[in-house]
Amino acid sequence: MAFERPAPDLAKLIAAWEAWEKGEEMPGKVLANLKTAGLAEILAELKSTGWTPSAS
Repeated sequence: MAFERPAPDLAKLIAAWEAWEKGEEMPGKVLANLKTAGLAEILAELKSTGWTPSAS
């Protein structure tokens, strides 16, 4: 039986990042949360669409 990854979840990604910024989670846990929330898929999609960050 193959495992199907769920669709990326921006709300979960933002929550994981905010937990990191507040110091509420250990780095390993944050990375695991980012991975399971679909960060790799989102980054790949951004790259494939030619997105580049704007200077702030």
